[in-house]
Amino acid sequence: MTTTRSSAKHGFPRGRRLAAALLVSTLAGTALAACGAEAQGAQTAKVSASTGETAGDAKITWGKCPALAEGQTRNPHLACGTLEVPLDYQNPGGAKIDVAVSRLSTAKPGKRRGVLLLNPGGPALGGLDMPETMASTLPKSVLDRYDLIGFDPRGVEHSTPQSCGLKDPSVTGLFPYPAADGSITKNVALAKADAKQCADTVGKNLRYYNTANTARDMDRIRQALGEKKISYWGQSYGTYLGAVYRSLFQNHTDRMILEGNVDPTKVWANQVADTWGKGMADRFPDAARVAAAQNSTLQLGTNVAQVTHTYLTLADRLDRTPAAIPGASVSLDGALLRNMTYALLLHNNTLPVLAKFWKAADDLSHGSTTAADAAVLKEVFADSPSSPGVPADNQATMFMALTCGDAEWPHDVDGYATRTAADREKWPLTAGMPANIWACAFWNKPAEATVKVVAGGPRNTLILQNRRDNATPWEGGVGLHKALGDGSAFVGVDNGGHYVYNEGSACIDKATVGFLTTGHLPKKDVYCTDVTQK
Repeated sequence: MTTTRSSAKHGFPRGRRLAAALLVSTLAGTALAACGAEAQGAQTAKVSASTGETAGDAKITWGKCPALAEGQTRNPHLACGTLEVPLDYQNPGGAKIDVAVSRLSTAKPGKRRGVLLLNPGGPALGGLDMPETMASTLPKSVLDRYDLIGFDPRGVEHSTPQSCGLKDPSVTGLFPYPAADGSITKNVALAKADAKQCADTVGKNLRYYNTANTARDMDRIRQALGEKKISYWGQSYGTYLGAVYRSLFQNHTDRMILEGNVDPTKVWANQVADTWGKGMADRFPDAARVAAAQNSTLQLGTNVAQVTHTYLTLADRLDRTPAAIPGASVSLDGALLRNMTYALLLHNNTLPVLAKFWKAADDLSHGSTTAADAAVLKEVFADSPSSPGVPADNQATMFMALTCGDAEWPHDVDGYATRTAADREKWPLTAGMPANIWACAFWNKPAEATVKVVAGGPRNTLILQNRRDNATPWEGGVGLHKALGDGSAFVGVDNGGHYVYNEGSACIDKATVGFLTTGHLPKKDVYCTDVTQK
């Protein structure tokens, strides 16, 4: 089970594998090292939208969808099929790969506008089941107008899935938290080893699994569906994918919603450097207040400052002495504590569980847990079933392929060490990880220049952004709005967490539904303050 908008609707997101999915589904490439501006600019250029030969008469034959993980169910009306596309659009007659596509036909004759293509972000999250997820949140006025279309991006899950054969298949295994003393020596060795493993296993073809080619695949899906234009809803990394599609295929873009946003001018080396530490600092107090309100039972502190101190002390203790987790094959160290904290900050309804997890982790670090602690730890670290036919490290492989393949990264190890030390001091909650070295520092050169997201064009894009989003912070939405210029409208909301629509603000929901049904966008930026927590 991956974590998208729907996971929190059913209660607490479970599993260590899910923790990785939570993180990657919302980082939007955010788990990327802080690097100098020298990596940007030289590689940035307007990339051709050319898809080589056209899709011609290519159609999608609809049938059954791929098997689900054990225990999961699916809407029987969801149909799936595959579309063959070029591996390299500059060599359209060469190797081909398959892209898995899904459709939930909901539009009504006479009201139908077209299709709404969906992407849940990641990078490297599959989207075949996203139509069902979104259909449960959208009103009839929207569903009458659009057939909902999902897809697994190239290389992901059922779309010719890629695998580097990584020893640690989890995405969180890639996150480079420094050692307890701040050293990045082990991070450098792991980054180099991961890059070599992918180069030796998959080879240079992995560089064609980038965002620009995924956008070109989206246009092939449009052609195969027989649509002149497509509407689009992208979340997290999906906002960058949508902005790239809009830039390459402006004439084929209808109405676009971008939710929880990436600044396209910071892809990817500077994305976390400029935003993640602040994003965590902005969001963490929401959870700390929840914990402080339960101090009589949790004893973590009576206010935000005390809870924050308790948390930082706990993280440092676990950095130095990891604690074995009863019934689990992993130990709880500082990195895992921070990763789970990040994941549970994504949704407001998981904040109470996060506070209890901190209490359990603190007790565990002292060698004494209660029955309540054991129950929380069991819930947090329960295994999640894997999807049949998908390599265990597929998400981690494609996470690296996209973030390393969209733009070239700096290669100076000493520079990473310097920036990590500074970031570690400035933003203690993230412990220097956002500025640390990733496999991208040792990656093959990207196949093409970074796509330049262009301003202007039709005014057809609605940007939705939470004020306290630890995954894609406020500044990302502001940056994307600036990049798109008059072609976009911005609606922010005084809320925490990563998801904006259907999260308690009637103001946001009205703007979203109104745009999809009428095409109307607010003339000025809007800031909604009417949030009611669910």
